[in-house]
Amino acid sequence: MSEHIAPTAPAVQARRAHPVPKALRGWVVPLLLLALWWTAARLGWGNAAFLVSPEAVWQRAVSYTASGELWEALGSSLWRDLAGFAIGVTAGLVGGGLLGLSRLAERALGPSFHTLKQISLFAWIPLISVWFGLGDAAKVAFLSLAAFFPVVLNTHEGIRSVPRELIEVARALKFSRWQMLTRVVLPSASPSIFAGIHLALIYAWLATLGAEYLLVSGKGIGNTMIDGREHFHMDLVIFGVVVVGLTGFTLNWIATRIETRLLAWRGRLVAQF
Repeated sequence: MSEHIAPTAPAVQARRAHPVPKALRGWVVPLLLLALWWTAARLGWGNAAFLVSPEAVWQRAVSYTASGELWEALGSSLWRDLAGFAIGVTAGLVGGGLLGLSRLAERALGPSFHTLKQISLFAWIPLISVWFGLGDAAKVAFLSLAAFFPVVLNTHEGIRSVPRELIEVARALKFSRWQMLTRVVLPSASPSIFAGIHLALIYAWLATLGAEYLLVSGKGIGNTMIDGREHFHMDLVIFGVVVVGLTGFTLNWIATRIETRLLAWRGRLVAQF
């Protein structure tokens, strides 16, 4: 005989405790910050040369978008970002797979890799600028490094974390090496691998702005912000910051949707909190 347990009063109150719809809750903090910014600029809480108003930033956004300068700068940055991301992820998957699947490779290459990963990413800039110059090739190489390390680490960890029981069952079923890789190792390691790829996308976008600041030749959204700083156009600088944030949010949103779809099979196996 089953018993129906009615929801407790605290549980019902918890469901009613959020007056803001779920889809709009993420907008609460940005809107509060925008209101605070507008109030500070309108009441003159800071130097007007540094604290420009939201209206000035909006006007700059409209003019910069209408002239096509935004799309040219953003397109250049995204091209470098995606090129470096693709190269870094490809090399990272190969390197992480090699370290994870081969004990010999792990013993021979592991110490060198773990030493290189301790070097700050920006410490590579002087060497990259000497080898590749200051153009797009140097920036893509820098972004490739940014994407490479998280993919190697997560791929290696994912493969090494495959449960021993699954390997033993596959051996009992006399799986070939290819079947072992495609039916056991990769499905089990795929959450960790996708986590590395997701991190690589984030790091590559962050490194894009760093590369455009340090390797200043060419066009890009980072170069736009540098121009705004040099000419003391703070509205252009703030507009660039907003574009960078929105672009990063969009890339992260797309990556999350792709990851969720590709890993939908494990939805019932993951604890929900």
